[in-house]
Amino acid sequence: MAQWGDIDAQQAIGLSVALGCGLLVGLERERRKGEGPDRKVAGVRTFAVAALAGALAALLADAWLVAAGLLGLAVLAAATRWQRPTTDPGLTTELALLAVYLMGALALRSPGWAAVAAVVLTALLAARAKLHTFANRVLREEELHDGLLLAALALLVLPLLPAQPLAWLGGTSARQLGGLVLLLLLLQAAGHVALRWLGARAGLLVAGLLGGLVSSTATVAAMGSRARQQRVEGPALAAAAVMSTAATWLQTLLILWPIAPSAARHWTPVALAGLGTALLTAWLVAPRGAGSAQTDRRRPLQLRQTLALAALLTGVSVGVSFAQQWLGAPGVLVGALVAGLADAHAALPSLAGLAAAGRISGGMLMAALMLAVAANSVTRSIVALAAGGGAFAGRVGGALALQLAAAGGVAWVMTRHA
Repeated sequence: MAQWGDIDAQQAIGLSVALGCGLLVGLERERRKGEGPDRKVAGVRTFAVAALAGALAALLADAWLVAAGLLGLAVLAAATRWQRPTTDPGLTTELALLAVYLMGALALRSPGWAAVAAVVLTALLAARAKLHTFANRVLREEELHDGLLLAALALLVLPLLPAQPLAWLGGTSARQLGGLVLLLLLLQAAGHVALRWLGARAGLLVAGLLGGLVSSTATVAAMGSRARQQRVEGPALAAAAVMSTAATWLQTLLILWPIAPSAARHWTPVALAGLGTALLTAWLVAPRGAGSAQTDRRRPLQLRQTLALAALLTGVSVGVSFAQQWLGAPGVLVGALVAGLADAHAALPSLAGLAAAGRISGGMLMAALMLAVAANSVTRSIVALAAGGGAFAGRVGGALALQLAAAGGVAWVMTRHA
């Protein structure tokens, strides 16, 4: 049992942090406590005492005493609520009181984590109205379902996938492909959040970027069809289509860096040149003051399209891997060129796996990706002409040509100085 002289500086800090945790949370609860006979039972003093009680129980180094104190506090809170019924059916204050007791016990061992927990809990309690508004009025039901789906894929499915590299996938593992699907879904979710946040003024641009994260070719076709029907909004729709091409360069960086960071260093300056040019041309194409676009009401996650894209990526990975084995370096370039006709990043997972395994160099990866993007630029220009007409195709095709020129110039300079 500790004596006064046995309390060292660490324990003194822990006791002080425990008191601070109780006061911090208690001050927030005091503001919600109210006045009169219907006021809540716990305020700043109650929370401070609870935190100190937890710290003192931990100071005595008796785990049973800490557990007994927590149980006694829970019984006391339940009895008080039973004797003083309230119209508020929530248990927030009672649960916060138990949490503060545990923070006090934690402060003796880890003062920093206890302080962090107190700040987080206070922020949650203070954001009550905003959280309720977000849950009941802002968050749509399909967004909640898609968020749960995303969490299940990240926390349950992905860890169960085998991590061993597969030769027939060019050295890429099933877990890496699952991570690719998860990354595509996360990018869609991020784009959807940005779309909800920015509102109608930037809605089309964000929708274009969001669609490009799944398939830039499909997005160009969709925007072109709308431009043919809504000629007044043709420039705004063309800007959205150009934004989908910016997603192509961004996606290469986000996929390549986690799988093959060494090869990604060769590609990054080229991709940044293409990305910067795409963003600049989208801004130039977009009409000034356009804000008539309506916010997209689609589901946040386009799971069916993402799985189809993942199947395409897997098939292309197999083809590129076999082409590399049979034909060597020329096979990689031919595979990337053919894959690029369907989608610019279709061959990227396989190319990244080959680069990570050391089977192709960073320069070969850069050449293969440039061929894929160039081939897909031709495809997207043809699609833009067929779907949106000459004016729409001129804007989109011109932006693609400028992107290729900028990226190709940087690649040429890097090759000359290699």
